[in-house]
Amino acid sequence: MRVIFAGTPDFARVALEQLLAAGFTVPLVLSQPDRPAGRGMKVQASPVKQCAQAHGIAVAQPRSLRLDGKYPEDATAARDALLAAQADVMVVAAYGLILPQWTLDLPARGCLNIHASLLPRWRGAAPIHRAIEAGDAHTGVTIMQMDAGLDTGDILLTERIAIAPDDTTAALHDRLALLGGRMIVEALELAACGGLAAVPQPSEGVTYAHKIEKSESSIDWSLPAHVIDQRIRAFDPFPGASTECAGEAIKIWRCKIDSKKSTTDKRWGHILSVNDHGVTVACGDGALRLTTLQRAGGKRLAAADFLRGFDLQPGMVLGPAPATAPAPA
Repeated sequence: MRVIFAGTPDFARVALEQLLAAGFTVPLVLSQPDRPAGRGMKVQASPVKQCAQAHGIAVAQPRSLRLDGKYPEDATAARDALLAAQADVMVVAAYGLILPQWTLDLPARGCLNIHASLLPRWRGAAPIHRAIEAGDAHTGVTIMQMDAGLDTGDILLTERIAIAPDDTTAALHDRLALLGGRMIVEALELAACGGLAAVPQPSEGVTYAHKIEKSESSIDWSLPAHVIDQRIRAFDPFPGASTECAGEAIKIWRCKIDSKKSTTDKRWGHILSVNDHGVTVACGDGALRLTTLQRAGGKRLAAADFLRGFDLQPGMVLGPAPATAPAPA
C-alpha cells in the first residue's frame, strides 16, 4: 500500500516513523512550511519534514491546498506531486492545513486522520489540552475517515486510555502519539484485507477543543484549587500557567492540592505558607502548594531552589486579587 503522509509536529512524526517501520511505502510527505522556532527564532524544518528527509522521502510544503485560494501556485504544485505519488491512501496527523474536497477525493481509499481524542468529544485543534483542563478521566485516539467537516468523519478505530491525576499535556501527548502510530498501522493493515468498518459519529456528546491562546495562561486564583491544577497541567508545555508577584511574572509548572488548608478567611491569591516543599496559595475553594516555579528567562526550579533567588513570604499576593474577594484576616 502506497501512503501519502501529511503532518507537521512531533505527534505526527511518531506516526510516520511507525508507518515506515511497518514497511509501508511513503512516496510523499506534506508538511507545513519551515518557520522560526526556539529561543534564537531560527527557521527550522518541522519534525515530520526532518523525519522524511532522513528517510529520503520527497517533501511538499504548500502554504495552502486551495486551488482558488491565496496561493494557487502552491496548491497546483502540491496537486501535481500528489497525483505523481499514485498513493492508495493519505494519512493525516496534526497537519495544520484544511484539506479541500479535491484532496479528500484523490486517494482511492480517501484520507485517514489520527485524532487525539475519543470523538465526538474534543473535535478541533487542542484535544489533549482541553481534556486535561476539563478534568476528563479518560481520553484516547480515534482513526477517522476524513470528510469536509471539522473532525466529523466516520470512526474506523478507537482506543481509550486513562488520564492520570498528575498528567500534563506533554506527558499525555507522548503516550497518545505512540498509540496513534500503532493504531494507524493497524487500520491500514485492516483496510488492506477489507476488515476496516466505518461507524458514523454519534450526534450526542460533541465538544470542541478550541486553539490554546497565550491569554489563557494567567491564573485566576478565585477558581477552585482543582480547576487551577487542571489548567496548570493542561498548559504544560504551552503556554505555561503564569501569575505575578511584585510586578514580576512567574510560571507555575507543578502543584499539589492542599486539602488541609482553608480559604474561608483568606483572600484569593494570598500566600498562606512557604517552605522547601512548596508555596501554598489560597484559591477560591481550597489551596494549592506550588512545587515547581520559573522566573522569566530562568529555568524550571523546585520550590526550595526557586526560593533561594526569589523571596516569597506568607501574606504576599500572587496575581491581581478580585475586587469581590474577602479581606485578609
